[in-house]
Amino acid sequence: MVFTDDTEDALRAAVWLANSAEEPDTLVDIDDEKTFLEVFPYTGRIDRDGVELDDLRALRPRLRAMLLASRDEMAAHVNDALAELQLTPRLVRHDGADWHLHAVHDERPLAERVLVETVMALIDVIRADEGSRLTVCEDDTCQAIALDLSRNRSKRYCSTTCANRNAVAAYRARRAHA
Repeated sequence: MVFTDDTEDALRAAVWLANSAEEPDTLVDIDDEKTFLEVFPYTGRIDRDGVELDDLRALRPRLRAMLLASRDEMAAHVNDALAELQLTPRLVRHDGADWHLHAVHDERPLAERVLVETVMALIDVIRADEGSRLTVCEDDTCQAIALDLSRNRSKRYCSTTCANRNAVAAYRARRAHA
């Protein structure tokens, strides 16, 4: 394990949200938000309304910039976010998850809580100097973020779709050359 479970979960959620802005956009309505929340079950206040959806959509470019920044730039993004947020840290245990830190009150808007969870996860990334685990997918036709949590740092693509597309292309190129 590279990071704690809550850090990995927050990174996965942030990457999912940032990547949802890629074409085709996969966060366009409340049903898409529902899908996000089924995959990444945030606790606390969930409004499931247009304002919440708009706030999540508006957060995506900021998450992308934070996730793909160099270590020093990532620290600056984290510090900017920490300066603007009202944190109320406390240890909690819920839904089968052992003790972990919630840094903002559960009644704050979902987009704010997602931002805080991302910031807390990026603190771990920065401290461990593991920013290279967040890259742009190596598929030439894709700009999505690839999160590599593998032990051997072998993940190069954002999804199995991109990985398979490139494997097939490489296979066809080898066959054409032979």
